[in-house]
Amino acid sequence: MRNLTMMTDFYQLTMMNGYFLKHKTGETAVFDVFFRQKDTMNYAVFAGLDQAIDYIENLRFSADDIEYLRSLGTFHPDFLEYLKNFRFTGDMYSVCEGDIVYPQEPIMIIKAPILEAQLIETALLNIVNHQTLIATKSARIVYAARGKNVVEFGLRRAQGPDAGIYGARASIIGGCRGTSNVLTGKMFNIPVKGTHAHSWVMSFDSELEAFRAFAEVYPDSCLLLVDTYDSVQGIKNAITVFNELKAKGHKPVGIRLDSGDLAYLSKLARRMLDEAGFPDAVVFASGDIDEYLLEALYSQGAKIDVYGVGTKLITSEDMPSLGGVYKLSAIERNGVLEPRMKISDSIVKVTNPGFKTLYRIYDKKNGMAVADLIALGGEKIDKPLVLTHETERWKTTTLADYDIRCMLHKIFENGKNVYDSPTLEKIVEFADAEKSKFWDEYKRIAKPHIYKVNLSNGLYELKHEILEQNKSR
Repeated sequence: MRNLTMMTDFYQLTMMNGYFLKHKTGETAVFDVFFRQKDTMNYAVFAGLDQAIDYIENLRFSADDIEYLRSLGTFHPDFLEYLKNFRFTGDMYSVCEGDIVYPQEPIMIIKAPILEAQLIETALLNIVNHQTLIATKSARIVYAARGKNVVEFGLRRAQGPDAGIYGARASIIGGCRGTSNVLTGKMFNIPVKGTHAHSWVMSFDSELEAFRAFAEVYPDSCLLLVDTYDSVQGIKNAITVFNELKAKGHKPVGIRLDSGDLAYLSKLARRMLDEAGFPDAVVFASGDIDEYLLEALYSQGAKIDVYGVGTKLITSEDMPSLGGVYKLSAIERNGVLEPRMKISDSIVKVTNPGFKTLYRIYDKKNGMAVADLIALGGEKIDKPLVLTHETERWKTTTLADYDIRCMLHKIFENGKNVYDSPTLEKIVEFADAEKSKFWDEYKRIAKPHIYKVNLSNGLYELKHEILEQNKSR
């Protein structure tokens, strides 16, 4: 557990100081966390709630923090006194880690005194943006692997220790089945994987000598990296060592390819291993792998059993940020919530006002997800349910026989954690189950089918009422 209270943008503190001086400490605000549409990603796998909870539970300014802020000469002495007893006292709602979520949907809602709600924006976005991004990249890679196991191998290329640790955890939520990161394995009880690098082979006088030495140390978990010099000769040398292990009563695990044409080499290796009497030996592939290469390898009939994916997963190389935002949606005055709405010339930046909730609708016959509905808090959902496209109003879908799930759960109430956090194992089970409830058309890598995300009638009417009012300002 760490105190990350000072991990915030300076303007959050200047706004807090201003709110304090303008006597807004008793004013409650509602903020939504959501992400905007990305060309390369039509959905996301939510992650980061566990660390977000830890962050909020440890919110407090130390004496050193306050003295540092005092030294900046920006903040009023009375505000600095107020910070001495600062704690989060509000409410927080969130979807579950492992939930599939879509652009514009509220994945977190904060309802708290405005100074508290303002402070936590930066850290919450930092945590959720990164971990959701990596969980999503992992889900895309695992989907493209077509049922083959994927192991996260990216620690050395991650942007710092936290990105490596929590990125690896997020990759497990996305669908990876192990990591090379030993600290992450220890912290979250994740299987750790790995054998040897090219340096092991190069430290011996010959590749065959290196393989024999490794097999002697690890006779029952022998997986050999065969591409240090020549991949084909490396496979032959591995088979020689596997025969020696077999004669001693041991069963080799397989080989790893880390370079070259993985489709060609994997098919060649599979044939050579089968002909040598090792049909159960796995072909493990690593290198610069992502979902696009996996699609190509699948189309070319590659014979790969397990993938180790590093740089392009842990950095989400093709899309380095999620684009999650934190926007004010309501202010409570005299016990009444007044909706607030960001209006912009860019339609994607127009926000949804008011205190809201999020529903997922499933077809009762087959259990598959049909649509999501963003609704006002407390709004009645009718049966049959008519879904109407927000901008193309002639597009409607009527649902009569459906199940509905409220996706937002209360995490904090009056500053107290009221959420029973599941284990990572349970999160993975939930994530796998939810992904199975979406048709492949929604999950495909290129040009996926558009999943329906609709506004309720009440939210639509409120939004357009505010837009009309804004015209007369």
